[in-house]
Amino acid sequence: MTTYPVHAQQSRRQDAPQQSAEGAVERRGRRVLVSSVSSDSHTWNLVFLQLLLEEMGHEVTNIGSCVPDELLIEECRRVRPELVVISSVNGHGALDGARAVRRLRDQPDLRDVRVVIGGKLGVTGAGAGTYGPELLSAGFDAVFEDAAGVAEFRRYLSESSTPAIAAASGAR
Repeated sequence: MTTYPVHAQQSRRQDAPQQSAEGAVERRGRRVLVSSVSSDSHTWNLVFLQLLLEEMGHEVTNIGSCVPDELLIEECRRVRPELVVISSVNGHGALDGARAVRRLRDQPDLRDVRVVIGGKLGVTGAGAGTYGPELLSAGFDAVFEDAAGVAEFRRYLSESSTPAIAAASGAR
């Protein structure tokens, strides 16, 4: 597995649900916005991510598939997420994701939102290399390529220190 350094995370806590003195469960997770890239019509990956994140104690807004960049920006302003998770299944994640994150980073009020991307990021397959460095340069805080699986993503969400980014084996 190839790893890449991650931009320093801001100090946001992500704890498991806590029980209050009255016995009610309080969530201490992040407010997370889940989306696909504009050309990706797959939805099961988004449902999986939503359920995974909710199971970990996060509050999730899933804005669905084929999300145009402008809608992503509007929803980020409406929801005010602490984390944006972008998923790609069709292999256009590197192209569409880089454009989307640049547009987000161009917005002064959204510049500091943490944004990660994962899934099948290119059409040439895992053997062709990794898109991690390019996507980090475009503005993503972390990149999770499909060959890495979900464990690195879970680790990223649960660690308070700066983790490594999981990528497919074999850097470009």
